[in-house]
Amino acid sequence: MDISFTAYICILPFLLFFIKSIFQKFNSNKIIEIYTVIIIILLSFITTADLELYTAWGYRMDATPLQYLKSPKEMGGSVSSAPLLILLFIFVFLSLFFIWLYRKNRSILYVHKKNKPVFFTDILISLLLVMFLFVPMRGGIQKIPMNQSDVYFSQKLFADHAALNLPWNLFHSLLNKNSNQNPFQYFSTDEAKKLVDSLYKTGPVKVPSILSVKRPNIIFIIMESYTAKLVGCLGGEQGVTPNLDRIASEGLLFTNIYAAGDRSEKGQVAVLSGYPNQAITSIIKTPTKTQHLPSINKSLDAEGYHSSYTYGGELEFANIKSYLVNLGFQRLVSKYSFSPSERTTSWGVHDHIVLDRFFEDIKKEQQPFFAAIFTLSSHEPYDVPMAPHFIGNDETTLFKNAFYYTDSTIGNFIEKIKKEPWWQNTLVVLVADHGHPLPGHDPNDRPSKFHIPLIFTGGALQLKGVVKNVGSQTDIVTTVLHQLGVTANDFKWGKDLLDSSARQFAFYCFNNGFGFVTPSGAVTVDNVSKKIIYKDPGVDSSVTNLGKAYMQQSYRDFLRR
Repeated sequence: MDISFTAYICILPFLLFFIKSIFQKFNSNKIIEIYTVIIIILLSFITTADLELYTAWGYRMDATPLQYLKSPKEMGGSVSSAPLLILLFIFVFLSLFFIWLYRKNRSILYVHKKNKPVFFTDILISLLLVMFLFVPMRGGIQKIPMNQSDVYFSQKLFADHAALNLPWNLFHSLLNKNSNQNPFQYFSTDEAKKLVDSLYKTGPVKVPSILSVKRPNIIFIIMESYTAKLVGCLGGEQGVTPNLDRIASEGLLFTNIYAAGDRSEKGQVAVLSGYPNQAITSIIKTPTKTQHLPSINKSLDAEGYHSSYTYGGELEFANIKSYLVNLGFQRLVSKYSFSPSERTTSWGVHDHIVLDRFFEDIKKEQQPFFAAIFTLSSHEPYDVPMAPHFIGNDETTLFKNAFYYTDSTIGNFIEKIKKEPWWQNTLVVLVADHGHPLPGHDPNDRPSKFHIPLIFTGGALQLKGVVKNVGSQTDIVTTVLHQLGVTANDFKWGKDLLDSSARQFAFYCFNNGFGFVTPSGAVTVDNVSKKIIYKDPGVDSSVTNLGKAYMQQSYRDFLRR
């Protein structure tokens, strides 16, 4: 793979050698020098960036970061907790060292031909060298060109990632990101469909009625990075989410729910559209596809609901706004709906200000309404407007303090709406957009990283307690619509979390791999190497096959939209 990428960057110099073999006065040396310096700086930059991104994301850099380039302020917020001075030093050192090394040895690279006649053999050899580059570029003369799996050699994913040539991996991802081929072909189409169909019931759904009213107002609170590892009522660290724990004790707590993916924009699609994530892209990046997705607000609009979506950040981030517009939300609120003096965080507006605005807005909303809000203060860089509750400056402690702050703002919001006359006619759904590696720095594929809270509360909720069924974000819309007596046939990737006879499972994606969780345990698979990364003792091959089939069929559905 190293040789392959070397061949790619040699294309221009070899072409220049070919030109010089014809036109001897042509000065190719200066062009090659400038080109080499540019390549050195570029490779030094992506190498340095990969050091930090791998720490945060758990996989080598690919085309994923490019979708955030349209929101530079939000990108700045994401990296603000990184050791920027150290990374800058590494970048400058790598650039200067290799430029010095190149200039020190460049004299041996140049062949000076003076007053030598042009020979046909020189031209032919130069041309053949250019043509020969395509052999190492494709990794040899074998039938199938080289891909990442060719360099995977270990049962440890970190070692496999270390074997990847970083720039090769990045540019391969860029060139193949719009491919219409399904890379997850584990089974024949019929066999994969049969396995996936076995996960969903075809008969009538019989679930207990948990609501006291037929058409309640519905509020979705989507909480940024709310991992179960810091939620006390889910067995997480105690004392970080006292308000969420209290709300759970007064409502309906789902204890075995998993995020569909590991990015905010992916979580929106799973929560609002009941649609699974894609391991190597995201449907939200393609508006022509998201316009065909179902959504809870579309279903409720047909029932006379008014809808709104509120976020204290920039809705254009990661293409979220186009998705929300395609879903038909009647009112969108973003950071630009707030005064500049209120935009005091790198991401936009802090949660307590946004929730206060959200409260005032829904007080004026015509009932019944569906209102969604997405928090942001528990996102990096965790710069919350409160005195630290936990002492320390390490990243985990900063994260916990941000968690505690958002928890307090949600607690205050719930207490305020409890005093409103429409509280008795309202269902509130609290769920995370995704989990988090912290605390504990979970590997990128682990189920604990994807375990998240899901809580139903509100005055319209008449059934309280704990639901232990295994499920996903993609099941939330189906569960809510069934309680309203509204058809959920459009949400074919969801099941009812309250249906005890439904098959219990959760599917989630990470970069080019998936996890599949059942009551007997979980398995995670890396698609590049086609290897199992993690498996609980109670999991057999049938569970792994269900996950593979789900990956294949869900991506096939994505390609067809």
